[in-house]
Amino acid sequence: MSIWEYANPRKFMQTSAWALPWVAGLAVVTLLTGLVWGFFFTVDDYRQGATVKILFVHVPAALMAVNSWLMMLVCSLIWLIRRHHVSALAAKAAAPVGVTMTLIALFTGAIWGQPMWGTWWAWDPRLTSFLILFLFYLGYIALWEAIEDPDTAADLTSVLCLVGSIFALLSRYAVNFWNQGLHQGASLSLAPGERMAMAFKLPLYVAMAGFVLLFVTLVLIRTRTEIRARRLRALEARGRMA
Repeated sequence: MSIWEYANPRKFMQTSAWALPWVAGLAVVTLLTGLVWGFFFTVDDYRQGATVKILFVHVPAALMAVNSWLMMLVCSLIWLIRRHHVSALAAKAAAPVGVTMTLIALFTGAIWGQPMWGTWWAWDPRLTSFLILFLFYLGYIALWEAIEDPDTAADLTSVLCLVGSIFALLSRYAVNFWNQGLHQGASLSLAPGERMAMAFKLPLYVAMAGFVLLFVTLVLIRTRTEIRARRLRALEARGRMA
């Protein structure tokens, strides 16, 4: 079986209809487990107090804000190379989810940073690149809405996605590129040295899994909606021609 079979809208609709209830159920279980565990069953940090628990929302949201754009990049490349409509519609479907995750990350980051930095916002490299990524999300969504022809819209938004990927990568690795800045290093890293106590790390992993599954659930739902809307427009066009 080839993975490209799922580029067929009918095959995608059949498979996603089967998978969606399972993914959604796992998303609810892991998300609730991670957040309840993190907020109610972990101790306060000795330096940051209870505000440290914002990380159970901020870190997963920031992770999905970046990875959502990278998923859109992969789908855009598939569209540009192989012209599979499902990939273009999946990228379009992921954008509103990604912009919401980015907004959550910016908002929770401001709440978390204010008591630590003494300000709600700083033009830190990572914060600035994240803000620019948020603007790219808005531009991507607006471009889809502004162009009537869906294939032309898919072409132009795919190019925009390629450009915006630079800021998606900067949002992820800005701390590594620039040593200066208020933003702390990565909360989770493969680099040697303990960055986070296990009491925080385990519920954070569960919350991250919940956010990933929530993202997949929402993208599947929105992609199915986009496919149905495209079919409806095609039927309406045929009706006008008849």
